[in-house]
Amino acid sequence: MKILFCAEAFPEARTRLAALLPDDEILAFPPEKLGAHIAEADVVVPLVSRVDETLIRQGTFGLIQQYGVGLETVDIDAATRNGVMVARIPSEESGNAASVAEHAILLMLMLSRRWNQIAQTREQGTRVAWGSPAGQAMLGKTVCILGLGGVGRELARRLSGFRVRIVTVDDHPGRTVPGVEIARSYPLEQLAGALAEADYVALCINYTPDRFHLIGASEIAAMKKGVFIVNVARGGLLDPDALLAALRAGQIAGAGLDVFWDEPVDMAHPVFRENVIATPHIAGVTDVSYESIAKAFAENMKRYAAGEKPLYLANAPARLRAAGSGRNAR
Repeated sequence: MKILFCAEAFPEARTRLAALLPDDEILAFPPEKLGAHIAEADVVVPLVSRVDETLIRQGTFGLIQQYGVGLETVDIDAATRNGVMVARIPSEESGNAASVAEHAILLMLMLSRRWNQIAQTREQGTRVAWGSPAGQAMLGKTVCILGLGGVGRELARRLSGFRVRIVTVDDHPGRTVPGVEIARSYPLEQLAGALAEADYVALCINYTPDRFHLIGASEIAAMKKGVFIVNVARGGLLDPDALLAALRAGQIAGAGLDVFWDEPVDMAHPVFRENVIATPHIAGVTDVSYESIAKAFAENMKRYAAGEKPLYLANAPARLRAAGSGRNAR
């Protein structure tokens, strides 16, 4: 089969798949060149690129398979209408959620211990006082976890060892985390109340179009002055203009961002001149996560090639479109 990645980013994914699928051809093109190559594909991998009805109709592929969880860039309704299956790899089963949760804590710790100032101190050497700057301990602070899905649950488990107070906001009221004490759980409709309690806000919630800029100026105004915010979910959740204004005003003391409003992001954006720690969408890019995702992905390719239904489908087309190679799923 020909497996088409809709971006040249995340090269480690293709390297791992090549070892598991030696008989398949793995292609990667930037989004602006997809139209010229989409007809070649049996399977499309969206990554963070848009797969809309126009692109779907240009091809004859029968499966859109994400290398991970997020499907916010895929028009699932259009795929369903055109008989194309859409599948993802669950985060908790693959180890992706654990990796992202670890990264969220890394960003929290770096903000707490004033990593940007530490870097400046190191560069300035003896021109500044040794033993500075003073950091902030997470001990006893309140962390608001926005979204108690796979990543949110893994984050709560890890934070429990830090002896912080955990509050959650979830779109599925009543979800708990076994073995973890949650001080208070809020429904999404009461987001502002949860934000008002927090010293740290961690964005872990699934992104959908109706959650565009879920955290904007009014939500930031509800937070404590000096709060830290971390986003390891999707860039569209956080309004960058509101974030910039809040950083400049000191309402937000610092932000840790692994995802952005545009990817790849323009590092000349003024928000990066503030107290922001930015990482290039690597929270889930670890040995454990990528090995497990690659195995699950390869298993779905084998199932699809054999005419079997892939695992972890996000839709159920009434009539399936046969891919260009003549494959179809029973």
